[in-house]
Amino acid sequence: MPDPRMRAWRVTRLGEPADALTLDELDVPVPGPGEVLVRTRAVAANFPDVLLCRGEYQVKPELPFVPGIELVGDVAGLGEGVTGLRVGERVLGSKIGVLSEYAVLPAADLWPAPAGLDDAAAAGLTVAYQTAWFALHRRARLQAGEWVLVHAAAGGVGLAAVQLAVAAGARVIGVVGSPAKAEVARTAGAEVVLVRGADDIVAGVKTATAGHGADVVFDPVGGDAFTASTKCIAFEGRLVVVGFAGGTIPAVPAGHVLVKNYSVIGLHWGMYPGIRPDIVDQARAELTQLADAGGIRPVVDHIVPFADAPQALTALAGGGTVGRVVVQVAS
Repeated sequence: MPDPRMRAWRVTRLGEPADALTLDELDVPVPGPGEVLVRTRAVAANFPDVLLCRGEYQVKPELPFVPGIELVGDVAGLGEGVTGLRVGERVLGSKIGVLSEYAVLPAADLWPAPAGLDDAAAAGLTVAYQTAWFALHRRARLQAGEWVLVHAAAGGVGLAAVQLAVAAGARVIGVVGSPAKAEVARTAGAEVVLVRGADDIVAGVKTATAGHGADVVFDPVGGDAFTASTKCIAFEGRLVVVGFAGGTIPAVPAGHVLVKNYSVIGLHWGMYPGIRPDIVDQARAELTQLADAGGIRPVVDHIVPFADAPQALTALAGGGTVGRVVVQVAS
């Protein structure tokens, strides 16, 4: 049985992570029917965690609350009716409230961690890679040989999209925020890398594709990235809107969509577990197979100890990180 008390980071007031978070001692939660108690090994920091601290995320929990949306850990207890998992099994999961030494998650939100990934890498597999998988394979119906334009290609979700596109036999053009990040995108498999603010994105895509344009655009940025994408997308191209990390939500130019004959597609990965869990199972199986075969691996920028968790979110908020920032909770 776990200790009756645990440490957890909680947002006690809204603001930047360093100001919003306090380290508190709480009772270890008890799993209810259909739930699982997980002893947390590591938590991958995600930009929604920063937005949760600021009170700017679409979900606004009542204060105080525990942030953190993605973990790897060990099953420590099973609620009534839970089958298919065993105590001691290493699992991955996603739910708001996991930046703590123990967390309770619905059994359906957990899946066995790939044996081929250590804790730091495994912690970053659920959100970014499932988002990228659904965007590329479910929404865009990516085909081998197609050109894929990935914005924010050195970030967590962008690197996931680069790796998955390459694994599917596509050719990737990555857009990064600085020259220092370019090599990371190339190492992940991007054939061409363009630096935002230094390179002409539209001209670069057209040159790389010999005028064809991008068959698929993976856009977690919005704003100017979205606008540029509409100018270099291919005939019958698919522009997948994943998020608005740039801070500006663009308006869809319906007339332009009609004249150039391309599609603008939305992707909200969080809807799939409740509506199409069968496809979630398919995504998890394919990601596990790719991870164990070495076809994909989350890129970890750096690892911080649990006591320094606010620093991880501060680094993420600053936009200077490459790949994932991981909070090590336990070994």
